[in-house]
Amino acid sequence: MHSLAEQIQKQDMRALARAITLIENDDQAKLELMSDIFSIQKKAHHIGITGSPGAGKSSLINRLLTHLRSKGLTVAVIAVDPTSPFSGGSLLGDRTRMNQHFLDPGIFIRSMATRGSLGGLARATKDAIRVCDAYGFDVILVETVGVGQSELDVMKIVDTTGLVLTPNSGDVLQIFKAGIMEIADLFVINKADLPGVVRLKATLEEYMMIAQPKGWHPLIVKTISTENKGMEELWKGIEQHQHYLYETKQGEQRRAKQLELEVYELIREEIWRDVENRIHSDQNKMEQLRDPEADPYQLAKDWYGTWKGDS
Repeated sequence: MHSLAEQIQKQDMRALARAITLIENDDQAKLELMSDIFSIQKKAHHIGITGSPGAGKSSLINRLLTHLRSKGLTVAVIAVDPTSPFSGGSLLGDRTRMNQHFLDPGIFIRSMATRGSLGGLARATKDAIRVCDAYGFDVILVETVGVGQSELDVMKIVDTTGLVLTPNSGDVLQIFKAGIMEIADLFVINKADLPGVVRLKATLEEYMMIAQPKGWHPLIVKTISTENKGMEELWKGIEQHQHYLYETKQGEQRRAKQLELEVYELIREEIWRDVENRIHSDQNKMEQLRDPEADPYQLAKDWYGTWKGDS
């Protein structure tokens, strides 16, 4: 077994942090480590918190952490932040909003930069969740970037997805167009002390009447994170969905589908890494890439065919 996996199994927090860094850096030992990690995962409940920028996701999670700790639950938070397309850097602001929990041994907070990944998540997010699961946390919270319409990937890695909305923000119409409404297991109306709550709640109820969701009927929860209100109701809603997943075996089916998607993703990564290395090591191919007149479709077809024949 990988040495980091052994230390994580013994709940070594430093080993946990080092393992996630190894994963983010796409280290050669990543697959070996993750295979060992997979064998010791403990089935924590994975919860995704998504929504538009400014909806108050980080503040909401900060309050939820306090609530969960009061119940004796241990929690890991994976907060994904956008990467600058110019500098390649990332402002990991979520850590500052949750700094009051840094000294709590029952809480682990890790910010991850997207590094160009779409879908509101870092490419290594799923692996980081698995590592935190193997460590033994009761709950794992994943906060997406906050990019609005492209945050659908969160449904591929969590059990329960909470979509955070705010009154009079104008984000509902945008979200209707995106399909993100369909991934929500809970609708969280944050900043519920602002005008427009009744209208937003009615809009969500109308949406669900039109959509007629099969099986689980998404709950609507009102919160005011700045005043620490609604956390008990939010957690009860999450627990209710957790029980539904268990009782109907929807949880098993969801994780089986997630596993299938993950296998395909890992295969794509390995194929892409091999193809890219072969192209970069071939001077002739690199010169063709620099030719503005080159046909990208033909190059892709030819090079993939060559790779497939060699493989």
